Amino acid sequence: MSVIFILLPASLLVALAFLCAFIWSVKDHQFDDEFSPPVRILFEDGPVAGDEDPDRVHPNPTTI
Repeated sequence: MSVIFILLPASLLVALAFLCAFIWSVKDHQFDDEFSPPVRILFEDGPVAGDEDPDRVHPNPTTI
């Protein structure tokens, strides 16, 4: 039971450290994507032939 008094504050400190690191990285603009939006249209490919999902619902399914 006494180990919980050690692990609980330790886990809270680790969680606080990760929260601080996340907030710091957001404020430092680490998650800003300035490259992809302008060039995303250049690299979009259509679906590959033969790579259809068998569970996919088609717009005009044939009825039996």
